[in-house]
Amino acid sequence: MLPCGAVLWRRLLRKRWVLGVVFGLSLVYFITSTFKQEERMVRDRNLLQVQEHEQPIMWKVKFSSGNSSQLSNQCRNSVQGKLLITDELGYICERKDLLVNGCCNVNVASTKQYSCDSCLPNGCCSIYEYCVSCCLQPSKQHLLERFLNRAAIAFQNLFMAVEDHFELCLAKCRTSSQSVQHENTYRDPIAKYCYGEYPPELLPV
Repeated sequence: MLPCGAVLWRRLLRKRWVLGVVFGLSLVYFITSTFKQEERMVRDRNLLQVQEHEQPIMWKVKFSSGNSSQLSNQCRNSVQGKLLITDELGYICERKDLLVNGCCNVNVASTKQYSCDSCLPNGCCSIYEYCVSCCLQPSKQHLLERFLNRAAIAFQNLFMAVEDHFELCLAKCRTSSQSVQHENTYRDPIAKYCYGEYPPELLPV
């Protein structure tokens, strides 16, 4: 036999006005939660805009030509290329011509410095290593500084970690959300590695 409380509760739940009250309270709770969430989002967006205007991002990038890796006769390089490698001095060479210290062998005829082969005038290249080599040209410093000054806060996580010209070029030439449209196709499927200020131009569909 069921306890009296359980019987009364079941009888109450059968009444329409009780169900109406429960539904009404649930609706009020849902609407209140939605408004609070929207207020929080608006507040966060306003705070982000204030920070963007009042506190510009402090980029750490150094464009100094003298660095410790040069002094110690060691080079960082682009690492990933199967056929080509670019070192931090701007030399691009075939992987087989990379020296044990990480630098390209400058005595090989095919090794080039600051090469922009495969790159378009807009700063987009079809080969990653050429993008990095071209980007490392001293003359590109002002272009990169302009980009950093204009960079949206969305790029903060991507570029705040870089500390010098070489690291900036490595990061800038990698494909990113700027290189794609509709999140799944390249804006320019051929020249998709860009060091320039602007993303690749949209190609006609």
